[in-house]
Amino acid sequence: MKIHFWFLRVARSGVALALLALVNTGLTAPGAVASDIAEPKLRVPGINREALVRRHVVTLKAISAAELLQVGNGEIAYGIDPTGLQTFEGNTMSHWGWHSVPCPVAGGHAALKLQEHNFHGRPLPYRSSQKDQEALYAWMRETPHCFNLGRLRFLIQKADGTLIARKDVKQIRQTLDPWTGVIECHYTIGSAPVVVEVCADPQSGVLAVKAKSELLADGRMSVELAFPYGSPGKTGADWKKPDAHTTAVRLEKEKSRALFTRTLDSAVYSSTLAWEGDAAFAQAAPHTFVLTPAKGSSAFSFSWKSAPVAQQGATAVPTVAEAFAASRKHWPAFWRSGGAVDLSESTDPRWRELERRIVLSQYLLAVNEAGSLPPQESGLFNNGWNGKFHTEMHWWHGAHYGLWGRWPLMQKSLGWYRDALPQAQALAKSQGFAGARWPKMVGPDAEDSPSRTGPFLIWQQPHPIFYAELEYRLAPTQATLEKWKDIVEASATFMADFAWFDPARSEYVLGPPLATVPENSHYKTSVNPTFELSYWRTGLRWAQQWRERLGQPRIKKWDDVIAKLAPLPVRNGVYLSQENMPETYTKMNWEHPSLIGPRGMLPGDGADPAVTAATVAKVWKVWKWDRCWGWDFPMMAMAAARNGKPDMAVDALLHSSRKNAFNSAGLSTGGPFPYFPSNGGLLYAIAFMAAGWDGAPAGVSAPGFPQDGAWKVKFEGLAPAP
Repeated sequence: MKIHFWFLRVARSGVALALLALVNTGLTAPGAVASDIAEPKLRVPGINREALVRRHVVTLKAISAAELLQVGNGEIAYGIDPTGLQTFEGNTMSHWGWHSVPCPVAGGHAALKLQEHNFHGRPLPYRSSQKDQEALYAWMRETPHCFNLGRLRFLIQKADGTLIARKDVKQIRQTLDPWTGVIECHYTIGSAPVVVEVCADPQSGVLAVKAKSELLADGRMSVELAFPYGSPGKTGADWKKPDAHTTAVRLEKEKSRALFTRTLDSAVYSSTLAWEGDAAFAQAAPHTFVLTPAKGSSAFSFSWKSAPVAQQGATAVPTVAEAFAASRKHWPAFWRSGGAVDLSESTDPRWRELERRIVLSQYLLAVNEAGSLPPQESGLFNNGWNGKFHTEMHWWHGAHYGLWGRWPLMQKSLGWYRDALPQAQALAKSQGFAGARWPKMVGPDAEDSPSRTGPFLIWQQPHPIFYAELEYRLAPTQATLEKWKDIVEASATFMADFAWFDPARSEYVLGPPLATVPENSHYKTSVNPTFELSYWRTGLRWAQQWRERLGQPRIKKWDDVIAKLAPLPVRNGVYLSQENMPETYTKMNWEHPSLIGPRGMLPGDGADPAVTAATVAKVWKVWKWDRCWGWDFPMMAMAAARNGKPDMAVDALLHSSRKNAFNSAGLSTGGPFPYFPSNGGLLYAIAFMAAGWDGAPAGVSAPGFPQDGAWKVKFEGLAPAP
């Protein structure tokens, strides 16, 4: 099935827990709803959450593509520059907006010639070669892609009648109050001050704007709404193909609104621009429309809503006042739900920066990554990797919700696994395996994107079992067991079948071919990577427990793999990244240090505590941290904490590497910018270090933080990690 435009599971996509707890996700079995999941009990009550959040109001004083604020509801998000709109910077992205261009060859995906690899004596076909099929290969990597829904900007004239440039915007002061979700912008054009307030309605996703300036009264300030063609590029917009798409408009002057129907190939969506007060509406160019307030008034309010055609009328377009009231009600409810961590009584001078990252990460992920699909690495900020999402990174984006008492925010995207299960089963079957093989880089259609590396990755395969286990810990019910059973079984079945029994070793081995978590070794020679061996054991163990909870017998093959899987590779008392990498700590001590994961992110299946502790110490000492990724630092923190090194854990979270930087807006620079796995990983690690983990020292509060008194960690609403 070819899906060009995705809008399943989108209705009523606000992120307040009170609303989301009532939503049935796509994965939910009949009778099982998100409200089955109770918040963790409070550990240290009494945190002043408003004071905590408002300590970290964001203030910007310049226009920058990197220092860009956002409003949104998890399903749609808007980048807002210091003018109060997208005058110079900012994209409008959604989880439902996907665009496909026509395939350049007949046959579509089925036309791609597969490359055969040797899998222990039998051919293993992968989508891994572009030779003699470059156009089709590129099309499959880029289609479908998330795209930019439109650009809303101010047209402001200077005294000489020309439009302003960046340099003309002076005395900038733009603030985001995460407690209310409202952005305020103050600036001047010439001698004229401008004040703009912006928010997103938490339910409909409407962008609401209030502007005040004498420039409005003078007729020198208008609003332009422009629509681009879709693109897999960074902005998600192609402004150079006006003939490739259509914009139909219907003006309802008596209702002070214009309704647009947008068509981009097979993608169709609706958009509404509404205003309050007298204004002139006109089309300025193809796909470009201008709204000019009547002269005389120095205040103007307007809103913009986009939605799939089927969803456009599902919720009424709120007035601007209603949207602001809803935002100011919604965000305090969000902050009062789930977990909180207050570090303000700490004497370590780094407490404020760590707390800032914690608070802003919660806001950013709720705006960008609480929607109906797994998110891109860059969320709804822009397009990364051709506008698709990566399943191996979904854990780092959203697993934290299971520890922060906000699991319903993750649940909506988990419905994709149910929808993608037939495709994942077909992928496994096409390669000669049983069960379901989860593709790596995909869109909503679950088509595995061709790549020289992606098809060889395997560490995403146990992820759905981990998600199921997180949910069962929150809602240990029969409904949860039934809801996940098919996905757990299909995932584990593939994992057991992928492990190949080597009669010469009397062991099951992983690979080759395979690509390891650190993608810095060749798939033809990678065998028995440390992280994957441990994760295989954990996933199969949990899958057996799942069957036992359902009253079903254990599967003999799974137990056989668990018992006979190759040991984690050790050399000189420390783990190697994989069996064929003796130079792990010399030439290959860069990229993801996944060999610390078995007793860190993972609970330790197959890992020796002493060897793990030595491995963590050596990795911390010799790794090239400027050649890593943003989520490697929270992974290091969890490994340090679980192995009894809380000082190292905090140092890892606050490491000075350029790959561990969080800018003024809270955005991570740890990968293609922005890199939200860093934010999600940070939140998981903080909950891990504060609430503990299975087997953490008994009776110790915040066991992952130093116990010398420098860190006073007040927390509530957090759950321990597995």
